[in-house]
Amino acid sequence: MPSIHWIPVIAAALSAFVLGGIWYSPIAFFHPWKAAAQLTDAQLKQRSSLRTFGGALLLSLVAAAVFSLFLGPSPSLALGLGAGFSAGLCWVATSFAINYLFECRPLKLMLINGGYHTLQFTLYGLILGLWH
Repeated sequence: MPSIHWIPVIAAALSAFVLGGIWYSPIAFFHPWKAAAQLTDAQLKQRSSLRTFGGALLLSLVAAAVFSLFLGPSPSLALGLGAGFSAGLCWVATSFAINYLFECRPLKLMLINGGYHTLQFTLYGLILGLWH
């Protein structure tokens, strides 16, 4: 069974958390994301911060660990970046887009969320490719 190099996986997971903090902040896409997702300030205040942010961090760790296994024990930087960008855009963002088409969700929301996940996996690939 392949082993996971946990230090770069944790770094990759944390990078997604930092990226999300910037991507979904008021200086970037918070306001258009909130409008496109039809979320109110009251709804956002009602959510549990521990559940939301703790869950996001845990799920980012799972995604980074499995992506590390996908890349193999010694990925090159080119493989990491190419696979990360491709996974984010062609697997994750397109999967969101399929759901959004059936849910009649706005294109703007798909572009914001799909863009985040494209960069998320590109960062995973960058970190995992540089680390090995």
